[in-house]
Amino acid sequence: MKKVKVAFFAEILIEDFDGASRTMFQIIRRIDPEQFEFLFICGNGPDTILGFDCIQIPTLTLPFNKNYSMALPALAEAALKQKLTDFDPDIIHIATPSLLGWFALRYARHNQLPVLSIYHTHFVSYLDYYLSKAPFLIDFAKTKMASSQKSFYNQCEKIYVPSESIAAEMVDMGIEQDRIKIWKRGIDTRLFSPEKRNVGAIRELTGYNDPVILFASRLVWEKNLETLIRIYDHCQDEKLSYNFVIAGDGTARSACEQRMKKAVFTGNLSHEKLSELYASADIFLFTSVSETYGNVVLEAMASGLPCVIADGGGSRDFITQGVNGYKCEPENEADYVEKIKSVLGNEALRQQFITEGRDYSYGFDWNTLTDVYFHDLESMAQLTAI
Repeated sequence: MKKVKVAFFAEILIEDFDGASRTMFQIIRRIDPEQFEFLFICGNGPDTILGFDCIQIPTLTLPFNKNYSMALPALAEAALKQKLTDFDPDIIHIATPSLLGWFALRYARHNQLPVLSIYHTHFVSYLDYYLSKAPFLIDFAKTKMASSQKSFYNQCEKIYVPSESIAAEMVDMGIEQDRIKIWKRGIDTRLFSPEKRNVGAIRELTGYNDPVILFASRLVWEKNLETLIRIYDHCQDEKLSYNFVIAGDGTARSACEQRMKKAVFTGNLSHEKLSELYASADIFLFTSVSETYGNVVLEAMASGLPCVIADGGGSRDFITQGVNGYKCEPENEADYVEKIKSVLGNEALRQQFITEGRDYSYGFDWNTLTDVYFHDLESMAQLTAI
């Protein structure tokens, strides 16, 4: 049987770099080499991935976020095209509508190849933060970005999106609905589980026995960190005896540490350490509205941790208000604090959120999701062969 050949384009192919990378590697680790052959093209990554070639091309570090870089395919165009010609792909997978993504899309259209893309990052929502010092540009920039994304995604045969909310936003943007497919993200319920609870470790971390409010994310301003800081300040002003634990790292960490002096900052943690924190804390607080999905919210729910999150972005779809968690007005710190107090002051409600959250998390299985992905690749390749 002829193998299906997939050229897979992504800016960064480093496992556990961020949520998008973790999603991609959930797929990659399940590739059947008897059925598929992959060629990976990226800006940052290894030389090989599970025995498949990984081509790295020149990059430029982004000035507004030094943790990320942008691949520059124009600087390696001839060699890249030759490598693709030699590989002779059946399908193009594109992670991001970046310069590399547009290169891949043009190559696909020129060679009449089908394109599958996974919507990993809700870039439009980032503009409020990136242009906060030039607010008069925000609407213009959002319009231009929406137009670019509409043009890009309407040339893809299939677009995986992680939530109904994001799908609706994309349709409003002008992306054709029949190209969009809901494809959620999975969860390892053995890794993220209440069984990882270790109260002694978290008390040692904070130094106190007071309730622990956990926030876990990359520490970049587009995660709505200003609201997180205002929530912290509000609790300090009310003299609420809460321990704030901030898990993650990023360009905004130093500023957050300066403004949240009594909070504990852990830096980046392994999944094992993070799972212990989830299971041992008392509330999971998440203020970001820029998520396409929000893996951390689902991880917290699977760990038996009640969630109080922003009513925005893809992660809001996880929460049925007052049933398995609370959603808050995204920038209203008082709303978050009132809902935190409500959960901590009502043991029956807290237990309800724990049980309902756990039950909800069981519905997300990576094997089922990746089976859908590989089936779609085979179907798209068969259509190309006709």
